[in-house]
Amino acid sequence: MVEALPSDLYPATLPDAASLAPAGSQGAIERAPTGVTAFVGRALKGPVNEPRIVESFADYQRLFGGLWQPSTLSYAIEQFFENGGRRAIVVRVANGGRPPTITLPAAGGGALRLVGLAPGSREHLRASVDYDAIPEDEHDRFNLVLQRVGGPGPASGLVEEQESHRRVSVRPDAGRYVVDVLSQSQLARVVGAPPATRPERPPPATPGGMVGYRVANNDGDDGVALTDYDLIGSAQAGTGLFALARAPAFALLCIPPLGRDQDVGASTLLVAARFCRERQALLVVDPPRQWTSPAEALAGMRDWPFRADNAVMHFPRILAPDRLRGRDETFAACGAVAGMLARLDEAAPPWSPEDRDGVMLRPRFRPACAVDDAQRARLLQAGINTLSSIRIAHREPGSARTLATGNTVATDWRYLPARRLALCIGQSVVDGTRWMLLAHNGERTWQRARAQVEALLESFAQEGAFPADAGQQEYFVVCDARLNDAAALAAGRVALLFGYAAARPGEYHAFLVTHRNAGSQVRSVSVNRLATAGRRVEEEIETALLRGLSAAAG
Repeated sequence: MVEALPSDLYPATLPDAASLAPAGSQGAIERAPTGVTAFVGRALKGPVNEPRIVESFADYQRLFGGLWQPSTLSYAIEQFFENGGRRAIVVRVANGGRPPTITLPAAGGGALRLVGLAPGSREHLRASVDYDAIPEDEHDRFNLVLQRVGGPGPASGLVEEQESHRRVSVRPDAGRYVVDVLSQSQLARVVGAPPATRPERPPPATPGGMVGYRVANNDGDDGVALTDYDLIGSAQAGTGLFALARAPAFALLCIPPLGRDQDVGASTLLVAARFCRERQALLVVDPPRQWTSPAEALAGMRDWPFRADNAVMHFPRILAPDRLRGRDETFAACGAVAGMLARLDEAAPPWSPEDRDGVMLRPRFRPACAVDDAQRARLLQAGINTLSSIRIAHREPGSARTLATGNTVATDWRYLPARRLALCIGQSVVDGTRWMLLAHNGERTWQRARAQVEALLESFAQEGAFPADAGQQEYFVVCDARLNDAAALAAGRVALLFGYAAARPGEYHAFLVTHRNAGSQVRSVSVNRLATAGRRVEEEIETALLRGLSAAAG
């Protein structure tokens, strides 16, 4: 049984979105980025479990140390930028390892001992001590400069990060106690108790020099190969892929293989797919390394346990230059695929059905095995897209698939353009309506939110993002007292419902967005067919759904 929504809840026209924008918020919802890619893996150096933005491979080299044979992440990042990627978010994960230490001698045989925050044999730290502007009677105080530099030795001129801590003290009862001050440092911590006297000035590295440095001891260690446990990490501690919870919005997630001969395990894929679903992102999955031919890929896919409508796979692996070995090697392709998708997004929206010249690898890259047209079609039916380094004359427009094939009731989600459209809209609405938490949960706020979301959906409609069906409303937005009742108000949450036309006439994809102080989420919900009345829609939504939306939001 269904009930018609009262028409007075949907006025014939709504105020302009810009005029309804709340103070301190933008009038229009900005679209979420579609090409920003997150990476999680092992790196030579750099911060651990801290998402960092890089916009070129040179940025990655400076922060994480560049190419490193044990790091599949480093090659994936290089291939991402070489295939057209522009912006990446990198999380370094380590298994064991030891950060370097610095010893700053003090008078009387004591020493101030520091330890770096990041493990690695290439984590080059140094420290300088001076007494500039320190009164002569304050013998406990000193100025401490910490630096992360590009190479070993006190004379290294490339400073990557620097911290200056003025007037710190070795006395526990003094203000700016060095242990407390360095507890907020991004480079080092104090190990053990400070000496009774302040550390001495290091001698200059060169005769006549003004500043001297103590370089880190040669005791940093890189750790051992990663496991799936390391990649997954802990949601509570914010480690592994869960470190991305602190990152800005991203559209794609790549988790390169554990090693050149070891795939990421199914447990990592399952957790990553669930995390991507919460973040409205797409997981780029590498096929198992055993799939070296189309026949092996088709046979393996039949028994492969992983399916997800927010994951995508491209076959085969790729042959690409290995600058460290000086020859072409076989690599997992997730980085190159993400770069390719990001490059395409600059030419046309990701939901565009048009076939474009950019749907192929850059010239320096080629598939590791040949795939003919018949094999390509069979792989596509199984949910596997095929990589190519040449333009394919008979490619079907908009035919790229997700890994939802055979495992979803939402037929549209089998197709990559449709799924990427849904993810982009969902993240855009979540980000663009988060201001509702700071506003009064009432009709004025609901009208503002509806106007903003309708304006966003209209912009997508103008670009032809939604299927055109004569007489059918292309989208709808619900934000009123039914979703935001007294219970929701008491719980400190606010919700809205929106939907847009699906591929099948008369059907809609609908999503419930819920904001609460602990975080925001968007999830898919089911609605029945909608009937059109003029330019507006008399939404007939299942009674059970309407009654359960507040409970679902909680």
